[in-house]
Amino acid sequence: MSEPLVLPGTRVRLRTTTADDKTALVSIRSTPAVHRWWRGVDLSAEFDDDLADHDVVRLTIEDPDGAIVGLVQFTEEEDPDYRHAGIDIYIDPSHHRRGFASDAIRTLVDYLVEVRGHHRLIIDPSVDNHAAIGCYAGVGFEPVGVMRAYERRGDGTWGDGLLMELVAEDRIGSG
Repeated sequence: MSEPLVLPGTRVRLRTTTADDKTALVSIRSTPAVHRWWRGVDLSAEFDDDLADHDVVRLTIEDPDGAIVGLVQFTEEEDPDYRHAGIDIYIDPSHHRRGFASDAIRTLVDYLVEVRGHHRLIIDPSVDNHAAIGCYAGVGFEPVGVMRAYERRGDGTWGDGLLMELVAEDRIGSG
């Protein structure tokens, strides 16, 4: 996907992430509330590596004033027998509970279903991330099951993840 994307939401605007977003996004990702879930050691170098990875589409989330408030990204499984997309997101803690995350996800879901033709979307928060799980459920994602010992935590132990999915015909506001 080489064309820059701009996806207007109700409360946010999603646009292709660029190198100019680095300072703001690294700063957000460095906050304890985000870093807990989006770990990393050298976040600046990881940003550069991520920007060069064309298997993941990264979109910067802007508030109504154009300020950067987070990032949402997606991957696509292209095998026609298993076609689906996966989503990840983080929002600046100073913008939590304002509807930015749910609007960003809803906007991306609409794009992935209506434009990219996906019938199924997945997201996989930590089972401990209750705020994220509630946000995703509010957009229409439903729990599928717990993936045991799914991701390494900051202390080196393994944590469980919750696989959630949204099937296009079941999305909130469809039809």
